[in-house]
Amino acid sequence: MAVKIRLARRGRKKKAIYDIVVADARAPRDGRFIEKLGSYNPGTNPASIVLESAKAVDWLLKGAQPTDTTRSILQHEGVMLRKHLQIGVLKGAITQEVADARFEEWKGSKADRKESAAGTLAQKQQADKEAKLAAERQVNEARAEAIAKKNAPPVAEVAEEEVAEEAPAETEGSAPEEEPAA
Repeated sequence: MAVKIRLARRGRKKKAIYDIVVADARAPRDGRFIEKLGSYNPGTNPASIVLESAKAVDWLLKGAQPTDTTRSILQHEGVMLRKHLQIGVLKGAITQEVADARFEEWKGSKADRKESAAGTLAQKQQADKEAKLAAERQVNEARAEAIAKKNAPPVAEVAEEEVAEEAPAETEGSAPEEEPAA
């Protein structure tokens, strides 16, 4: 019997969530499986993976073959490295302590890479947000200027009318007329 480690789809339409399962190769994709190892949600940023790595290593050592997508998930989580190190221990090339130390070293560097990637993503999102706010501010200022220009009385026409009324009054009489005091 050929055993595969593969994804079984669940979730609603266009919001897929996958279970990472060990199943007979002849069983349908979402059908019968032997054991559930974890879950994978590609809808989050970054994709969330919950995996029982000890069980996955055990199944890989028994001969289960992962599909391409599942293999990449297992590599991302360090299961394939752990299997590789465990094979070295079984053959006598390295000791269990050395294998554990190498895996912990890899896990530490992986955590640093995850933190830097998350920081870069957060900085990019913040920069995009600030750029959008600046663009929106410019549009709002332009709209406010247009509205102010539309609502304000035309300054040039008012000034011309005042000048036209004052000029003839001065030329007609030599002195402006005084109004009687009441």
